Amino acid sequence: MASKLILASQSPRRKQLMEMAELEFEVLIADVDEINPPGMPGELVPEHLAKKKADAVQHLVKGATVIAADTIVLLDHHILGKPKDAAHAKEILGQLSGRMHQVVTGVCIQKGDRQISFSTITEVHFRKLSEDQIDHYIKNYQPFDKAGAYAIQEWIGIIGIEKIKGDYYNVMGLPIGEVLLHLEMLD
Repeated sequence: MASKLILASQSPRRKQLMEMAELEFEVLIADVDEINPPGMPGELVPEHLAKKKADAVQHLVKGATVIAADTIVLLDHHILGKPKDAAHAKEILGQLSGRMHQVVTGVCIQKGDRQISFSTITEVHFRKLSEDQIDHYIKNYQPFDKAGAYAIQEWIGIIGIEKIKGDYYNVMGLPIGEVLLHLEMLD
């Protein structure tokens, strides 16, 4: 890859996945309004926001290849955001308990005026969680920066997730295999 690679994300999980893929990159973010456009279906929101993030960073670093992403959790077509506090995290995890939800990550890879964007959807099936399990997870893992109030790679994923249909790394926040394929297409 000839140009500098920029990850337009503060997410430690996205950074970890990029490092696992042995990519050399820098992290750079730009302040972007992350308000969902009125009436836009939830499935389309992450890709829309990823494009906004990539475009904002592209203006800061001309000639670089920028990777931006946004991840949401959808339950019954409603976006469950990041919890505001412990009570909100408990409410979200209670809603996910014993149910299937979708994790949608929108990705935008931009180099100059060339742009590739896509979304990846993974179905996640939670077992029924007890109140004690939910309380333990919130107390010990403090999932306040995570869409849907959980991280699949943490304790809650081990005890609570029955099965997934789709890309595991997408649930972590970046479908890294697809990102690598699209990076090759852009070069």
